[in-house]
Amino acid sequence: MKTIKNLGLSACFMTILGLAACGQDKGSAKKDTAKISGNGFAVLELFTSEGCSSCPPADELLAKIQKEAQGKDIYVLAYHVDYWDRLGWKDIFSSANYSKRQQQYGSWFNSSQIYTPQLIVNGKAEFVGSDEAAIRNAISNQLTTKANISLVLHAQPDGGKLKVHYQASNAVKGNNLLIAVVQKNAQTKVERGENAGNTLSHVQIVRQIQNEPLSSTGEGNSIVELPKGFDTQTWEVIGLIQDQSNGEILGVAKADLGVGAIAKK
Repeated sequence: MKTIKNLGLSACFMTILGLAACGQDKGSAKKDTAKISGNGFAVLELFTSEGCSSCPPADELLAKIQKEAQGKDIYVLAYHVDYWDRLGWKDIFSSANYSKRQQQYGSWFNSSQIYTPQLIVNGKAEFVGSDEAAIRNAISNQLTTKANISLVLHAQPDGGKLKVHYQASNAVKGNNLLIAVVQKNAQTKVERGENAGNTLSHVQIVRQIQNEPLSSTGEGNSIVELPKGFDTQTWEVIGLIQDQSNGEILGVAKADLGVGAIAKK
């Protein structure tokens, strides 16, 4: 069983046998989102599930940070894992691909166990997803760490597909481009499982991910399948450049599908 330094936080751990163990949530300190305007960025990846009773506080914290992050170099992604689905409630947003991504982080972090809610910042540090003070501190630290790689994305929906052109500067061999298609908001009335009877709100739900090696020049084109219900107003596309040797996220960009403008870092 994995040890968490702050025993006051709540998390549910999945052992190798698939059993869950949950701690008690005693709350966390409140602090303003980092207001630093530096040369860095913070990518927050939350692994969560509608079937996990410890996850709603982390989902709520992510929503608060997302709201405060407007205009800042903070990028939020919520992956709904599928290993909770067999325990009473099937999360409609869950995917085995997101569980595999979390398992890959376990390999990069040299950890044999995975848990929810787990939040990873820039692919370098992991926290219980409701540990507000630690997460905000990590965001502040990353915003002051200058990015060495810049990424520009141009994305254009075409029927049921998304045509993506990317250009990465200073990219090196061993880096991959991950393209995430994200639904900005959703609500679910949970009927069974640990959250039975609750209506859960979600933000920045990853509905599709595509992971591929960067081209040797750092520039190329990709075609991504679009999920059912996609539109250019309530969804967005975020691209990450990730070191495949250790999981560190080196660059990030978001495409504004409404007007075609591109934000970059």
